[in-house]
Amino acid sequence: MSMCALARRWPLLVLGAAVPLATAAAAPDSDLAPGFVDLAEIAPAIAIDMRYAGALNFVGRPVRGYAAPRCLLSQPAARALAQVQDDLARHDLGLLVYDCYRPQRAVDDFVAWAREAGDESARARHYPSVPRAQLFQRGYIAERSGHSRGSTVDLTLITLSSARPHQPEPEPDDCRLGSHASDGSLDMGTSFDCFDERAHTDHTGLPRRARLHRDLLRRAMLRRGFSAYAKEWWHFTLAAEPFPHRYFDFEVR
Repeated sequence: MSMCALARRWPLLVLGAAVPLATAAAAPDSDLAPGFVDLAEIAPAIAIDMRYAGALNFVGRPVRGYAAPRCLLSQPAARALAQVQDDLARHDLGLLVYDCYRPQRAVDDFVAWAREAGDESARARHYPSVPRAQLFQRGYIAERSGHSRGSTVDLTLITLSSARPHQPEPEPDDCRLGSHASDGSLDMGTSFDCFDERAHTDHTGLPRRARLHRDLLRRAMLRRGFSAYAKEWWHFTLAAEPFPHRYFDFEVR
């Protein structure tokens, strides 16, 4: 079935009142702050590729605070994401997550990196049209991140029938050209963490298929209570987040 036909026949993407979230609590984890869970325990079918725990990211190395490639989230955000996955699975689609809870020390690491001169090898893959020194000024990097509140997630769509056990894919030479899809991920018009106007959710200069994929992702996430971020097609926050004014700094391990 074409993606256009899928969009027409996919009733779950009609926005409306979300189904109430399950109330079952996850078992406590001594490594987590109260109210947080490991997504793998709530929704093991969701694919994980935690980019900041390795070197495949815009700083080119593991980021401070990511000692393990775990997706940690507030309990309500994890349960809502599990519902998105269940919705998508009925149509041979699923989620691939790139980042979840982000310690404040990781945000500080980003800010320090943006303000210092250094290796520019990742420029074409992540910020091809913006000088590194201007990433902070232009708002691509900030001193606070919603990720540190525990209910924000970066993700994309995958096709379940063509996906293999996920292995991190090399970034394209220019992030504006899209991403490799050998892991089953759908073409979104740019790769993850592309600091460029083409990554804006409603950017008009994209191929029709990429625009459709972004719309499918956004509508699936909004239906389960997430809000979208206009400048990053991959970025969503649970609207009813439980810690709207708290920025956590416990290590991901």
